[in-house]
Amino acid sequence: MTELSALSSVPSAARDAVLKFYFGPMDCGKSTLALQMNYNHGRQGRRGLVLTKHDRSGGPKVTSRIGLGLDAIEVDDSIDLVELVRGHDRIDYLICDEACFYTLEQIEQLADLVDEHGVDVYAFGLASDFRSRMFPAAQRLFELADEVCRLQVEVLCWCGRPGLLNARVVGGAMARSGEQVVIGDTDASPVRYQVLCRRHHRGGQLAVPSADEAALGAEAGRSQENLSASA
Repeated sequence: MTELSALSSVPSAARDAVLKFYFGPMDCGKSTLALQMNYNHGRQGRRGLVLTKHDRSGGPKVTSRIGLGLDAIEVDDSIDLVELVRGHDRIDYLICDEACFYTLEQIEQLADLVDEHGVDVYAFGLASDFRSRMFPAAQRLFELADEVCRLQVEVLCWCGRPGLLNARVVGGAMARSGEQVVIGDTDASPVRYQVLCRRHHRGGQLAVPSADEAALGAEAGRSQENLSASA
């Protein structure tokens, strides 16, 4: 019987490997699902690697906000993911958390691992940044993945509508410019992130307006109506 290395050619009778991308805003359970998927595959005797980049913990871990966590391999820009897998005896799958932060070359390497070497790749990450612009790596995953899945765990904006977009909050105000990648969480840090619906992300409104703000808004609305009527 021929022994397969981590990067042996795919046997003709083997099923096709898959590249799947799971995306959603912060707090929707991406890392939780990544950890669960790794557990399920491991129970079936499959051997995998868990990768991450810029985890909220600040270390080489995959962590979820519900308290789950696992040590992982930190993916820096210099890592060749094909060579990483080549350094192991046998790898059946990769769990790639925070894949939106990978380089474009690394996304291509993930596709190579699937197509040329039969390694299943399950990637998890944000689709868009704090400006609602797509991360380059996420865009490439949308283009290449066999399956793209929006996670169904509902995240709500403060108004009760579905939260779709991630706002960066600096000094209590929503930021509209800056570096695309600034690591933060959803707590009360000086730089933090907040999930908003499209309406309030576009309007920059982070919370229910105070009574004074509501009164000013109503007055501005009446003034606009008067101007329209006089015109």
